[in-house]
Amino acid sequence: MNVKKIDHIGIAVSSIEKALPFYVDTLQLPLVGIEEVESEKVKVAFLKLGEAKIELLEPTAPDSAVAAFIEKRGEGIHHIALGVDDIQARIDELKTKGIRMIQDKPKTGAGGALVAFMHPKSAHGVLYELCEKTNAGGHQE
Repeated sequence: MNVKKIDHIGIAVSSIEKALPFYVDTLQLPLVGIEEVESEKVKVAFLKLGEAKIELLEPTAPDSAVAAFIEKRGEGIHHIALGVDDIQARIDELKTKGIRMIQDKPKTGAGGALVAFMHPKSAHGVLYELCEKTNAGGHQE
């Protein structure tokens, strides 16, 4: 699998509004934008960090995966996104190597990117996201 770079690091937060001052004022990371991903029941804030981004994830519903994560583990690093080309080929390749995928087909995520997640049990406890940028616009650079 050809990984191009770390695309972003997803961080679960209870409130983007409360978390932003730390990232913008203290760490001085530029805010790229905020959007809601209704299908995932999250609000997402993108902050520029060199060639990568920090993605703050705030649950918008108590039954979202991010809400469950915060309930179980508290706020903190949720996932690491790996930038790839041809995400479906990467999914298929990983599955042939015995990696359990949460999605067998990519879905549209924040910023219009195509995304799919590896199950943490197949990745030594880390939730990895495959992320293929599209030409759909959004917060892709």
